[in-house]
Amino acid sequence: MGDLSLTVFLIIITTGISLLGFRNYELLGKLLMTPYRIARYREYWRFLTSGFIHADFMHLLFNMLALLSFGSMIESIFLQIGGGSVKGQLYYLALYLGGIVLSDYPAYKKNINNPYYSSLGASGGVSSVVFSAILFAPTAMLRIYGIIPIPAILFAVLYVWYSIAMSRRGGDNVNHDAHLYGALYGVVFTTLVYPDVWKIFLADIQHWIK
Repeated sequence: MGDLSLTVFLIIITTGISLLGFRNYELLGKLLMTPYRIARYREYWRFLTSGFIHADFMHLLFNMLALLSFGSMIESIFLQIGGGSVKGQLYYLALYLGGIVLSDYPAYKKNINNPYYSSLGASGGVSSVVFSAILFAPTAMLRIYGIIPIPAILFAVLYVWYSIAMSRRGGDNVNHDAHLYGALYGVVFTTLVYPDVWKIFLADIQHWIK
């Protein structure tokens, strides 16, 4: 890919496929995460392909801006962890793509007998990347909607609380489980790849408190 980063490459591919899906409902239908079809027809690719399509332009824009903001940082860190080699790129892909796939599993189990349920979007993968970044910089200031400043660690707490609450409530056609389990996967995967991240996390918190 030359000088093209994996983050930018993923954004280009996701944007392209999403834009095609906006116009082509037949293509969209083949890529959706539809538990009923996965279970009965073994269409396992849907776990992954659903992360490359979006409901509308704002859904796509929000996810891709978040991926650009946090993905560039984590890609750079993983390249350093992997010694600047292909290993670092594979770590990053495993974080993002693994987040997309595994974050859908709870919704899959809940709706395996529901032929009318489907979900889409890169939120699981994006959540994995965001929470990986928060481990490395928990006191960094984030801006919600580009305006409201909030420490990353506080954002993480509120994000988890909101995802759990909305998942229990249901009824808004948003796969909040994907957000929650994507975040969890990001924390677990980053810990396995680089256990010393917790030293960085705690040192940053302690310095912030002082």
